[in-house]
Amino acid sequence: MRTAAAILRKDLLIERRTLETLPGMALLSVMTFVIFHFGLGQDSLSGQLAAGVLTVTLLFAAMLAVNRLFVAEREQGGFDAFLLAPVDRTAMFTAKATALFLFMVALELIAVPAFALLLAPPGLGRSLPAFLLMLVLADGAFAVIGTFVSAIAVHTRARDLIGPVIGLPLLLPALIATASGIGPLLTLRASGSPEPKWLAVLALYDLFTALLAIGLFDYLLEE
Repeated sequence: MRTAAAILRKDLLIERRTLETLPGMALLSVMTFVIFHFGLGQDSLSGQLAAGVLTVTLLFAAMLAVNRLFVAEREQGGFDAFLLAPVDRTAMFTAKATALFLFMVALELIAVPAFALLLAPPGLGRSLPAFLLMLVLADGAFAVIGTFVSAIAVHTRARDLIGPVIGLPLLLPALIATASGIGPLLTLRASGSPEPKWLAVLALYDLFTALLAIGLFDYLLEE
């Protein structure tokens, strides 16, 4: 855990000093909401349409973080140094997945208020706790798959292309569950709680992908 904490601290410090990832993610998401607001000519969306717009916007904004997650290690020899160190290989996966999760949370601190201002229905406040719970589970899925995919893509020449090509199909179950679970919460008559089946799908997906990614990460790192 100390190794993972050290890597995480390094990544967060680099982002705080350079601001290479979060500003781009936030700008892309806000501009997308602005385009939908004026392009559709509506003050608010509801139901599955609103859920689809939010989910896809967060997904594409977060892909910017995935593409840069391992760039520093690749360009500055961090992989070689880590392989030579007497530490557990999964520490890097844990640190990178946590960093990506925190990037998603930081993105949503900006994107969700922008969405509420430009597109969300007036009744969002009643279902806000359930809405945030769905987002947290979705963030976990994206953090695991995004880290795993980024570890593969960073070793290729076309890493900006390989990441989305591999990651989007793997994330499809989580995206469907997120949009389906959030949709009923973005209505004027929202019940205030998501359907249990979508919570279960996301939770099981998070667990399964985390175990699979951790099991395969050592092989990816050494290759």
